[in-house]
Amino acid sequence: MEASSSSSPAGPAPGPPPSIPPSGDQGVWADVSPLIAAACADLQDGELVHGENFSLFAAMSALEIMDPKMDSGIERSGYYSIDEAIEDGIAPVPLSLDRTLDIQRTLDVIDHLFSCEATWHKGHTLAQTVFTCIYLMKMERISSHAVLNSFCRILRATCNSVISVVSTARTHEEEDLFTMSFGLPLNGEGDDKCLSVLNSVEETISRQLRACKSQALSKKKTLEEFESLQDNPELEEGYCRALLCRLRFRKHFHHVVTCMRKPQGRGLDLARKHVTSCLAELSSMLKSQEFLKSQSDITSQKGDESCTTASGCRPIGFDVSLNSRLLSPAPPRAVQILAWSDAIRYFEKLLHDLDIICALSLDPVLENVLHFIAQFQKSVPDLVPRAFLQTLLVQDGKLYGRDLFCDVISRALSLPDIIGDKEFQSNEFVVQLGQLVTNLLKILCTNTAWQRRKLGKSLQDWSTISIQLELALKREFGETRNVLADENMCMRVSKQLLVWSQEHTYWIASRFLILGFELDLYSPSEYCMVYWYMHVVFIKLIEKMQLRILASNENSRRKGKKKKDHSKDSVRDTPFPSSCLLLQCYVLLSEGLSMLLAALRKESKSFQSPSIFNTEQERFMQHFDLLQKAQIPECITYYSFKEAAAQAHMADVMKYNFFKEIQKIIPSLKGSFASEPEKLAELRQIEQVAEHNRIALNIINHVGASDPKLRVSFEFTHHPHFAVAVVKRS
Repeated sequence: MEASSSSSPAGPAPGPPPSIPPSGDQGVWADVSPLIAAACADLQDGELVHGENFSLFAAMSALEIMDPKMDSGIERSGYYSIDEAIEDGIAPVPLSLDRTLDIQRTLDVIDHLFSCEATWHKGHTLAQTVFTCIYLMKMERISSHAVLNSFCRILRATCNSVISVVSTARTHEEEDLFTMSFGLPLNGEGDDKCLSVLNSVEETISRQLRACKSQALSKKKTLEEFESLQDNPELEEGYCRALLCRLRFRKHFHHVVTCMRKPQGRGLDLARKHVTSCLAELSSMLKSQEFLKSQSDITSQKGDESCTTASGCRPIGFDVSLNSRLLSPAPPRAVQILAWSDAIRYFEKLLHDLDIICALSLDPVLENVLHFIAQFQKSVPDLVPRAFLQTLLVQDGKLYGRDLFCDVISRALSLPDIIGDKEFQSNEFVVQLGQLVTNLLKILCTNTAWQRRKLGKSLQDWSTISIQLELALKREFGETRNVLADENMCMRVSKQLLVWSQEHTYWIASRFLILGFELDLYSPSEYCMVYWYMHVVFIKLIEKMQLRILASNENSRRKGKKKKDHSKDSVRDTPFPSSCLLLQCYVLLSEGLSMLLAALRKESKSFQSPSIFNTEQERFMQHFDLLQKAQIPECITYYSFKEAAAQAHMADVMKYNFFKEIQKIIPSLKGSFASEPEKLAELRQIEQVAEHNRIALNIINHVGASDPKLRVSFEFTHHPHFAVAVVKRS
């Protein structure tokens, strides 16, 4: 070791330790103990002994030895090996020679594993959660313990299946820790028969429970004919119930995972039935808590909110540091296992999310699929349900594993005649758009932060293909852009592909902007520019949507009898759907809020937060750089925003009264969305935002925006993306 240090020895150097091997062919060993001793005596805080080739850049990827946060081998609080832990009696089999205590401890192990599984789902590693259980690590030791063996076996099989789903979907978190098995024994011999083993144990306990409930049998006869779980007949029924609901939950949850993995959504209906059963068993598990607490010798000292078992007892057979040395790819983490009550709530939400996925109609209409994902993400689903959703949507490069994405696109273009057409399927632009749609569905299934970042990056690809389509259209057919009665199929398809790709580009841009609110990326001083940009994007989105609808209606007319001049009045006669009117509400809300904020900035000098770190133009680019690079929309820059903001006046905001216009549109939309509760809820939120902002606008106008006593703030009390003005006087 070569090192540089200005330190000098504080005392006589100790002799070389006997562990240094003699010199050999491999090189010469040198004793550095004197240097280390001298450095320890002389170095101050923040100083470092380092080699000549050491740099700060190298320090970024270095592991600091002897630092508990970075050195996984420094902790000596646990055992170095499983065998050492077993020899010390930490995981006895049976769990106790007292049969009643044995069943109590078995239930504690099952409950703690339940909490560990929920903690793993929330993003921690298997090695530090589920596989801190020594019984799971050495399954052969518990082969004689029927209950624990059957439970651990099906738990291991379920974990393996969940890892497979998440790995396939690739929706796991940034550090990829969820799917890392660290060489743990996830595949065991006989795991394929885990259900039959569990069913056998369940049937035995069920017979015992029926015997306990039977009034015709005496206690003596019950004990003789059926092998009891433990020795106290008065407690037998309570323990039978507590065990059965846990074993049945594990069985049904394994069925849910298995059924949802079936190709083309074939197992979704059956999975829903098992989800219902799982929720029922979770309810029974909660009911058993009171009984288990009453049999516990320990009063809850830590409080129910931190206990990982229903009884409140600490489980045996676990060691948190057992697998810490397997975590070499990452520094060790301090893992807080979820409380048992929190784990119950997690699985309830997980099952409700999975039930929503199972209820999906497998409709091949892309617009409906995108709407479903956007609605599903509003509930902030965790990693596992998002992975199941993605594997359902995209299988073997097809939607639901059944529909080619080129056929999905042809349906979106309202051109059923070309479904299955080989020439259309092999078209270069159609192939590229199919890949973009596939990637879009995968992106929408990621967590909110990843989703926004990836959507922003994908905008460049969508914008590029739109430009390429437009250039190809001009090259082949000239500048004509309107729908003509005598145009050929190729020209019509090219035009509709262009409009369709542009519409989805602006849809992605709008979602990119909206997700910024969910991630709290915008400060109040930036709301004005954000709502202005949203207003511009929504207008473009409506424009492209209307063009697509016109083209679709034109295709429908062509199928019927041809009439003279049928295309002349197509725009005038086309009834645009409610989705366009809903978008119009978003346009009015965005424009109204941006103009209100701009007028307040101008007349009351509020919502201006000059920063010493960056200018407003730099913040504009930080938020919208990805949109600007993709030229979405074209010719929109920071100076466009400044010009629009400079022209805003409170009198104009009152004159146009965007919020009042929204209230005129809402009643007709309520009738259109009468059968869609999610959209009705959205309308109610929009209506509340419009009403509160209309009242606030009237107050500001009456008092005067320049009144120094006027205080205006914006809160998201009624809608997650559109703010409400709150007016106060100091």
